[in-house]
Amino acid sequence: MIHLINTEKDNLISAKISGKISKSDVEKIHPLIHNIIEKGKKVDFYFEMEDFTGYTLKGFWEDIKVDSAHISDYGKMAFVGEKKWQEFAAKVTDFFTSSEIKYFDLKDKEQAKNWILQ
Repeated sequence: MIHLINTEKDNLISAKISGKISKSDVEKIHPLIHNIIEKGKKVDFYFEMEDFTGYTLKGFWEDIKVDSAHISDYGKMAFVGEKKWQEFAAKVTDFFTSSEIKYFDLKDKEQAKNWILQ
């Protein structure tokens, strides 16, 4: 499940992720990506993953479609969470984008927020 977090940075999509990501979760984020792109900006992401268990099959497929469609539109990405999911996120995102990506433990989430807001 994806729970969007409000942010003051106008090109940042920020969310807490737990459980499994579904197709409807990805569909929630896709229009936000378009809104930022229409402003002529790169899309930055902050994902805080706690109790994250992966994707549903349809959710994974939808995420691949969105990421491949916007390969050149992504800026910085901060992944906060357990190491096993950082490695998973690395494999998925590195395949699609050359964005600057950093990974942080949950205890370092303030550092992650500071980095993504720069």
